[in-house]
Amino acid sequence: MSNQSDFYVARAEHERTAAEKAQLVNVRENHLRAAAAWDVLASRALKADRMRTAEEERKAEIKAGLTTA
Repeated sequence: MSNQSDFYVARAEHERTAAEKAQLVNVRENHLRAAAAWDVLASRALKADRMRTAEEERKAEIKAGLTTA
């Protein structure tokens, strides 16, 4: 995981914790919405990390002559 995706995951967890502690329903819902948004960002960042790694591996294989473009 990248630092960016780690940050997003940590923020989502923080928002869920804040939601559990919130006494007001609207505050709790606000924290849960924020957690969901951070989860989406984390998911996108993780997908980008996987795609970046796969592309780097593909380029390394081409450079090593193991496969063709």
